[in-house]
Amino acid sequence: MDIALISASIFFITISFVPLLPSSHWMVRVWEFPRLQISALIAFLLLYYGLKWLTDSHFRLIDALLVIGLVISFTYQLIWIIPYTPLYKKEVRKVSKAQAQGTISVLSSNVYMPNNDFRKLIEHVRNKQPDFLVTLESNEKWQKGISEIESEYPYRKFCALENLYGMHLYSKIPFEEATIHFLIEDDVPSMKVKVNYHDQETLLYFLHPKPPSPTENTYAKPRDIELTMVGEEISEKNGPIIVAGDLNDVAWSPTTRKFKKISGLLDPREGRGFYNTFHAKYPLVKWPLDHVFHSTHFALVHIEKLESIGSDHYPLYTELAFINS
Repeated sequence: MDIALISASIFFITISFVPLLPSSHWMVRVWEFPRLQISALIAFLLLYYGLKWLTDSHFRLIDALLVIGLVISFTYQLIWIIPYTPLYKKEVRKVSKAQAQGTISVLSSNVYMPNNDFRKLIEHVRNKQPDFLVTLESNEKWQKGISEIESEYPYRKFCALENLYGMHLYSKIPFEEATIHFLIEDDVPSMKVKVNYHDQETLLYFLHPKPPSPTENTYAKPRDIELTMVGEEISEKNGPIIVAGDLNDVAWSPTTRKFKKISGLLDPREGRGFYNTFHAKYPLVKWPLDHVFHSTHFALVHIEKLESIGSDHYPLYTELAFINS
């Protein structure tokens, strides 16, 4: 039992600080994702050590050192995740529709390309009536499967792909401009749209970079560069801006924090909750991969993780209000 306890303690202390290594390899960066789960397991280990200390007079030096290491690791993990709990100050104020000069809403859904449960997504669209629906991992099968909503969304931009990186945009608002870009990788699209809505010229970016993983990109560098590029472009803009999509990165990662800092955008989840959109099928594997960021021209009306559509991601619905920035 002692060997197992010592081994577990060393393991969780180590993986807490592995992401500090100067490497973008997936085996390093993957530990940025499960910070909540790691915190919970470290708390369990500390509880066990506490019970051991109360019941066992032979509390050894190695036990003391491991407890100190676990406390430091636990504190370090909390520093990253606490901003996404109600214990933290809200970054975006909430308003009612009555206080708004106008609202704009986005429903973002990674549909999981092999999934065929089109009806559940259609039901969400009919229920929420978003101004914009963006589907990720969508191919021609999904384009046909939800084609009945096209009468309600006359403005559309499609990039159907069979590589898990297709993207379909449906809008109730006319496009002034709508372009598809392949910023870093020639098989990974993003979209940029300009609309004039409530007398506001608004830019929307829809992103879905590849994650660092053994089955995708071995290194996180392409994703990190894409987010930095978009952030730098946004930093030169002055009008209302919204960024949405599956960034294949957690809200608390250094990359996402850097994107926020460069772009100057706000995160409506800060001070409210994690809104864990992945994984929809595994209760213990949960973290926020799907995001909405926006400029100071907006306040929050509503943000909600919707019920499963059979994908590995939950859809994310966000309604924002135009305000004086």
